[in-house]
Amino acid sequence: MLGLLRGIWSYRQFIIDSIRNDFANRFARSRFGFIWMVAQPLAMVLVYALILSEILAARLPGIENQYAYAIYLSAGFLAWTLFFELLTRTLTLFIDNANLIKKMRFPRIALPIIVMGTGMINNAILLVAILGVFAVLGHTGGSELLWILPMMLLTASLALGFGLILGVLNVFIRDVGQFVTIVLQFWFWLTPIVYPLVIVPDEYRYLLEYNPLFPIVNAYQNILVYGQSPDVVSLLPAVLLALCLLVAGLLLFRKASPEMTDAL
Repeated sequence: MLGLLRGIWSYRQFIIDSIRNDFANRFARSRFGFIWMVAQPLAMVLVYALILSEILAARLPGIENQYAYAIYLSAGFLAWTLFFELLTRTLTLFIDNANLIKKMRFPRIALPIIVMGTGMINNAILLVAILGVFAVLGHTGGSELLWILPMMLLTASLALGFGLILGVLNVFIRDVGQFVTIVLQFWFWLTPIVYPLVIVPDEYRYLLEYNPLFPIVNAYQNILVYGQSPDVVSLLPAVLLALCLLVAGLLLFRKASPEMTDAL
């Protein structure tokens, strides 16, 4: 484990340059690269808000803004976008970089670190755009917004933990990637992002306790929608799960790393 950490530190400049190059390649030959980065999630929020706001907006207690549902959606999508991007990119990370892994000598663990870095920067840019939209809509926050940074770190750690384990398994069993794609579709709708918690029947709410993403999304909503600090106690299971997954992922990666090159 210490060897992996030393490898990350020794190749820190490689990681930083890779993150910078990722952005440079993404914006190459595009005049509106920055805009496209945030346009898709904001467009999705707009579509859901236009379709569903008439049904659900009146059921958002504690917020009087006429754009309440769009604000609620944006908060949930901010958390989900980071989780989804990191998990799906890590899922195929080693397969997508097979040639690089075979031809260059560098600590392979640097690859998920690069993905995490780019994903968090992308999400930070999206956050700034969302806060700008909120300001236009007359919804501003206070000091509770400082909680967003640790929430982003927790979301990224959970996604990276899942993604690292599944990404290693996907190298040897390619069906894993297809299966996870389907699971994520169900996972999205089983998390109160598009709909508020109040419409979930009481007899089914206990099921949300088994969804590790629920307390995280709920914390984002409390911070951005209601201007409240998150319930730290409710986040402890997610924190513990993220730490366990990261440790398990690193151990699995270390054990499988020699065989991964041959399987790619």
